[in-house]
Amino acid sequence: MTTGNRDESSAPIAVVLDFLPHGRSDDERPQYEKEPLAYAVSVGEFRLFELALSEDADISIGDRLPVERGDGVERAREIEYEDLPGGARSELAYAIEDVVDADEDRFVEFYNDAQPITTRLHALNLLPGIGKKLRNNVLEARKRRPFENFEDIEARVNGLHDPKDVLVERIIEEIEETDLKYRIFARRE
Repeated sequence: MTTGNRDESSAPIAVVLDFLPHGRSDDERPQYEKEPLAYAVSVGEFRLFELALSEDADISIGDRLPVERGDGVERAREIEYEDLPGGARSELAYAIEDVVDADEDRFVEFYNDAQPITTRLHALNLLPGIGKKLRNNVLEARKRRPFENFEDIEARVNGLHDPKDVLVERIIEEIEETDLKYRIFARRE
């Protein structure tokens, strides 16, 4: 399967969260009319997709594939968190963690580059557990020199014990919640 992120000329790449070879169980159509389905989350903008697959599609949970027609994908449609089946929901946190691990530099850059959103709110404050004091600790540490990786952040910022998990938690919150005022990672139409 394909790996990597999206470039300007291609479809988004997504991680498969669940594969239903016989379609959704709540689909009341006869079995011969159902198509295999996969549910996936894009690695760039954390958008959720339902993918209708060809009968011969060779797809497994954790695979990365382009969200476009071809390579076993017949159709793709963007969906909301509520549309995910239970299996896909239970895999979501693992998939997000894998995406963050695979592209650590991108997420460390968030800690290096995060800016105020308004005069009273900083992007760092949108992360779970980061209040004014912890935000200021991050800002002071990055003034001295940019962070190199998650381990460096954890070592240099007193009180921030798992910077990767904090990001994963925020990304999941942005995927699940429809009425968030500010979004950092998960794009919504």
